[in-house]
Amino acid sequence: MEKSHQNHHEHHGDNVNSMAISATLHCLTGCAVGEVLGLIIGTAFGLGTVVTIILAVALAFVFGFALSTLPLVKAGIGFFAALSVVAAADTLSIATMELVDNLVMVAIPGALHAGIVSPLFWISMPIALTAAFFAALPVNRYLLKRNKGHALTMNLLSEHGHKH
Repeated sequence: MEKSHQNHHEHHGDNVNSMAISATLHCLTGCAVGEVLGLIIGTAFGLGTVVTIILAVALAFVFGFALSTLPLVKAGIGFFAALSVVAAADTLSIATMELVDNLVMVAIPGALHAGIVSPLFWISMPIALTAAFFAALPVNRYLLKRNKGHALTMNLLSEHGHKH
């Protein structure tokens, strides 16, 4: 009996780790799209560093929330109900990711305003996003272990009869 109980906890731990990686990659996708778009727009219009970062962070939240809200809406959940669950589920993860991503971009000299055609931009961005992924991963793991974060959206989908 003790052995199966231990195996249950090991399996649950593996499941939490797998879900945390999946949730973090999902978050990374929305953040990356918004972040890159924000930096491209900021560079194209010659915006200052602070304005560019604000734009990139805002777009990261928009795309991050959109990617998580869309499957819920497709499952028949009302837009505002879905958005409120997503905001509760993803805000801490996206905020962590954006903080680290932008700190890395600012720390790499010239990276923030290197421009889309510059190798410096395309070398710096994956470095920043990788650092952001590893910063947000334990956040998502912590939230999932407490049935928060991405678990909220998965639970909502399950309640509406959809597999996750």
